[in-house]
Amino acid sequence: MCRHGNLPTLPRVGEVNFTILGSGSAGNAAYLEADGTRLLLDCGFSARQIKQRLATLERIPERLDGVLVTHEHSDHIAGLKHIAAKLGLPVYCNRLTAEEIERIHRTPFDFRLFETGQSLEIGSVGVDTFYVPHDAVETVGFLLHTSQGRIGYLTDLGHGTRLIADRVRSANVLVLETNYDTDLLRDCPHRPWHLKQRIMGRHGHLSNEGAAEFVETLLHDELHHIFCAHLSRECNTPELAQAELGTVLQRTNTRHIQVSITQQAHPSPTLTLGHDTQNGGFLQKTVANAAISN
Repeated sequence: MCRHGNLPTLPRVGEVNFTILGSGSAGNAAYLEADGTRLLLDCGFSARQIKQRLATLERIPERLDGVLVTHEHSDHIAGLKHIAAKLGLPVYCNRLTAEEIERIHRTPFDFRLFETGQSLEIGSVGVDTFYVPHDAVETVGFLLHTSQGRIGYLTDLGHGTRLIADRVRSANVLVLETNYDTDLLRDCPHRPWHLKQRIMGRHGHLSNEGAAEFVETLLHDELHHIFCAHLSRECNTPELAQAELGTVLQRTNTRHIQVSITQQAHPSPTLTLGHDTQNGGFLQKTVANAAISN
């Protein structure tokens, strides 16, 4: 059900687990489990890869409650036909994205459409949707409300705007594109100049420098974890992305934020969100090769 307005406060029940199943130019997907609700965020790997990566969490696609889709590029919907359509899973996206998904995959889906800018509820998870600049028909970002914290999800955006910053400002966890290092992209011998211009354009992808500038506008005491996502294999390195954000955190004397670099080839360690009941604060922990109890 889609509706306007602020989302209600959700009850605090148990832990919330969030895993980046993989992120990069060849595929993007994440898994959120919150108080019995299980969601896939994008489905940019083959169905086989999605199944294998969920299996590392002792999870299966058949138990998903739906798939949230940011936009129709192949590195975000490649496995959608054989995961969502075949299993009859709901696919949550806007109308223009739905039309492109059907055109690309040539199969019907169980679409649950929202208007970009609306909020919706999927089980125990509240979802704010908002427009982000990227060269797809109508790319969106998400702010996910769970009982144990809020997750901002921004995998593809040409530039950070004040509106986007306002929409994710309350996030405790932020997934943010750090696609390329400007010098590496400009000097890359394998990419034509028109492609470089597209990537660096205001509707292309976010550089390490752009991500760092955007993060600096968001720093607050309740932002605890940043995932650097969608790194280019040719035009970026984990060390460069980490260093760029680290410079901002050091300059602003921000010591409480953990920065993780996502990987294309395998899932990142699971992040568990919770509340420190003794101190009334936010609690997080990461678990490598997580097997979440059923």
